[in-house]
Amino acid sequence: MKALVLGGGGREHALVRALSLDPGVTDLHCAPGNPGTSEHADNHVINPVDGLAVTELASRIGAELVVIGPEAPLVAGVADALRERGIPVFGPDQQAARLEGSKGFAKEVMEAAGVPTARSRLCRSPGQAAEALDAFGPPYVVKDDGLAAGKGVVVTEDRAEAERHARECGRAVVEEYLDGPEVSLFVISDGIHALPMLPAQDFKRAYDGDRGPNTGGMGAYAPVAWAPEGMVDEVMETVVGPTLTEMARRGIRYQGLLYVGLALTSQGPRVVEFNARFGDPECQVLLDRLATPIGGLLQAADIGGLSSSTKLEWRGGAAVTVVIAAENYPAEPAKGDPVTGIDAASALDGAYVLHAGTAWSGVRDLTSAGGRVLDVVGTGDTLARARERAYQAAELIDLRGSFYRTDIAERAAAGTA
Repeated sequence: MKALVLGGGGREHALVRALSLDPGVTDLHCAPGNPGTSEHADNHVINPVDGLAVTELASRIGAELVVIGPEAPLVAGVADALRERGIPVFGPDQQAARLEGSKGFAKEVMEAAGVPTARSRLCRSPGQAAEALDAFGPPYVVKDDGLAAGKGVVVTEDRAEAERHARECGRAVVEEYLDGPEVSLFVISDGIHALPMLPAQDFKRAYDGDRGPNTGGMGAYAPVAWAPEGMVDEVMETVVGPTLTEMARRGIRYQGLLYVGLALTSQGPRVVEFNARFGDPECQVLLDRLATPIGGLLQAADIGGLSSSTKLEWRGGAAVTVVIAAENYPAEPAKGDPVTGIDAASALDGAYVLHAGTAWSGVRDLTSAGGRVLDVVGTGDTLARARERAYQAAELIDLRGSFYRTDIAERAAAGTA
């Protein structure tokens, strides 16, 4: 199989790495990619949201699978353009991707499908937002209705901050607050059959103790040993199945990855949000644990081959990802600083580094080129060992002004989650 991965972040490096380990994948490409993906794949400089450019590249290299990493190409309809050319693609079409592209649409689908989620209102003006904030009370939850790269959500006790965010969004979804820890469940779907992956947990706040602003994600781990028994089956029955059925009723076949963000409340699992692609950085730990060859699995979501009897195989042990962020992330992250120590970190037993926001400077020198610069992955037979290795490797990375959370998977590893 010849495969092409669209995107250039840490999630895409993880996808390229996983595909490179699949013996069925004989030729691997990434567009635009990053310095890390170039170790496994041929990088191509194109705009990943340009459907014509993507289909022309895929046709030229003879791609038999295109994996769309980020949300923007999905919402732009790149998957539609590929399918029209008969090129297998892992990712939902433009209509299906509205589950992520519009929080309001996602809430509409959930309500119609009877999916358990927070009560909410779609607000188109500051006045409507104020009324919704009055109705739901603090803590206030305000979400940008459109794409916001994982940073469009504000959860706060500060009424002024909530109103300010609603004004900045223009169209905002105001919700009631859901108590309980959050867990991510990824589901591979061909529109009929749905295959759950392991639950994972990520950490959105910038600083230790879940303090600071929301980010695209500062770390993750899998598996989630403390998740309630039967949680996955319950979510598949009460959330995923009804959602796919409701989408089909609307004439929309959901093919690709459905990300279900969950709050495990005192009343049971409730959907926080849907995404239409692998979450970042949960993707990094899940693909590390996945033993099933990924190429044919992702292709089957488009051309058929998934069934109710399909089962995923997982490696034992655990994986932890720690994100190394640039100075002043997530506001205006510093860029262009030298990055060193990657080879030393990757040389540690049970650890490796994925590139998330790097660029070449000169011939082989690396510099920072994004807010989340590197994903340091640690693995081990226990979560505690995986966590230890991730942090040992992270300590070897040198980037001026960078920072990372020191409490990723800490409570879970100690058995206090």
